[in-house]
This record gives sequence, C-alpha cells and structure tokens, in this order.
Amino acid sequence: MTKATAYINLVKETLDNLSITEIDALIEAFYTTYQNGGNIYTMGNGGSGASASHAAGDFLKGASYGLDKRFKMICLNDNLPSMMAIANDIGWDDIFVEPLKNFLQPHDLVIGISGSGNSKNVVKALEFANEQGATTVALTGFNGGKIKEIATISVHAPVMDMEVTEDIHMVIFNIVKKEMMARLMGENPSMGGTYDERVK
Repeated sequence: MTKATAYINLVKETLDNLSITEIDALIEAFYTTYQNGGNIYTMGNGGSGASASHAAGDFLKGASYGLDKRFKMICLNDNLPSMMAIANDIGWDDIFVEPLKNFLQPHDLVIGISGSGNSKNVVKALEFANEQGATTVALTGFNGGKIKEIATISVHAPVMDMEVTEDIHMVIFNIVKKEMMARLMGENPSMGGTYDERVK
C-alpha cells in the first residue's frame, strides 16, 4: 500500500466514524445563531487557524451572497496587529479571549478549533464564552482534549493524525455551509438546481 493510499483510507475511515448527531447539532447552532442575529466567532492556531479563517470567508461570501440577512462570522485569528499586541502585552493565552470581551453577546456562537483540544488560548476563550452564556463549539481530533469536555457542542474527528484532523474539520464546515445555503437560498450555486431537486 502506498502512503497516498494509506492517507486516503484514513480520511475515509475517519469520515465514516464521524457522529452525524454532533454535526446536526452544529448545523442547528449555526441556523439558530443566524436567525437570532448573532455573531459567529472562529479561532485556532496554525492549520486550525487557517481553517477558522477559511470557514469565516466561506460564510461571509458563499453562504451569504444574495441574502438580505447575512451571516456575521468573524475569525479571531485574522486581525494580526491586535493578536500581536495582546500576545506581547498580556500573553499568548489571551489572544482570543480579549477580543471576545469587546464583542461577545449571549446569543452568539463561539467555535474553537484545536487538533489536540488543549490549546490554552482556545480553552480560555471557550471558558469565557461559557461564562457569558454563549453557545460554544469544539472541533477536535485525537482524544478531544479539554475543549471537547467544556464546549456546549463537540464535533470530534476520531483520528490520531493532525493532517487528517484538519481535512475533516474543513469537510464539517462545508457540510454546514451547504445546509445553510439549502435552507436559506433554496438552491445551491455550487451544484445548481433547487434544494428539492437535489435531495430526490
């Protein structure tokens, strides 16, 4: 078996072992937050930070284009000047919790992405969000770590591999995006046809 085949098989196996119940809970959290006019915050470090940024971009454009009421999704690791100022003056563990102190409302959704589930800055941000009554989400891999235990909703990629975890997290975001587009637009520009036609 080649390394490429082994990697593809691991991705397939992980997808097969995802909890549909967890994904459905995330879908409903997105929809409820949207309906209530709340903000959706994403965050992560390294590759997880890239996923957080990618997802926010997808919802600001793809899942919102043409709608009068749009998704308000903000990636907390996209503002580099504020992140560096907080890291330098306060500490790296506070780079996500500090901007949440400026903006967070109880009807908001806060999504922490961490392969290990133990990134201290993500843990601290989710703990604060819980204290403020917001809905929190943990996207994790490996054993899920601390944020899997403290988040309102946990969506866990059951795999001991960081790269596969990152792949799975983007699949999850794309599933949610597709469902939001179907509910709110009636047709999906990336597939064509109406929602009813696609599900037949």
